[in-house]
Amino acid sequence: MNFHRILLLIVMLILIYPDRAAPQQNKQEPSAAIAALIKAAELGDTKSQFVLGSYYYFGIRVFQDYAEAMKWYRKAADQGDAMAQLTMGGMYANGTGVAQDYAEAVKWYRKAADQRDTDAQYNLGAMYANGKGVVQDYAEAVKWYRKAADQGDAKAQYTMGAMYANGKGVVQDHAEAVKWYRKAADQGDAKAQYNLGAIYADGTSVTQDYILAHMWWSLSAAGSEGQVQKMAAKERDKVAKEMTPQQIAEAQRLSRRWKPKKAK
Repeated sequence: MNFHRILLLIVMLILIYPDRAAPQQNKQEPSAAIAALIKAAELGDTKSQFVLGSYYYFGIRVFQDYAEAMKWYRKAADQGDAMAQLTMGGMYANGTGVAQDYAEAVKWYRKAADQRDTDAQYNLGAMYANGKGVVQDYAEAVKWYRKAADQGDAKAQYTMGAMYANGKGVVQDHAEAVKWYRKAADQGDAKAQYNLGAIYADGTSVTQDYILAHMWWSLSAAGSEGQVQKMAAKERDKVAKEMTPQQIAEAQRLSRRWKPKKAK
């Protein structure tokens, strides 16, 4: 489930209808705004059903209630709302408000993926890659990852790079791996940037270039946290010991000038 997309939609609605921002105080007596939303949802408005489900899921203006969230998401999903279908898939995959059921998750992810929802396409690819709810099938995973990647989804582009690098579902092809890592890295994906740093430092599938290795590791360290950040900083500092002061300065200049690119 992409919580960022859901929350963004809710914030937009609150900005459009600021009078509806007050939280509900009494579960038995919903506010006028919530009552109006429920009425619209009951009349079959899919956006109202989805938003109401999200309010219950996150406990926004109402008491958090996963079962009630599922009820409204399902109504929207049954009418073909891709975001609701994606969310249903996530709830079944994680066992939130329902018994965990990977087969049901796959069913709902597929419905949204068929509508070109990139998160659903990526998640469906992951289900095939991990053999959850379906027989493990790397080729089918690549098929869905590619659909999302071709629409500019950075995490799918990174994953395509990994699939080509490891020869999973495709013939191993390091040049293709670099291509997909670069697409994701250009959008700011820290893992892809880390891998590009390693590729340029190693020089087995590209011309060895410590300046680019240092640049990509610096960007990865700056744009990540936790283990990825520590590893990127460590590798950047390690390769710096093999570089001249002029090379380090150039790598730092490139890092400062780098800006993320929008997916095409």
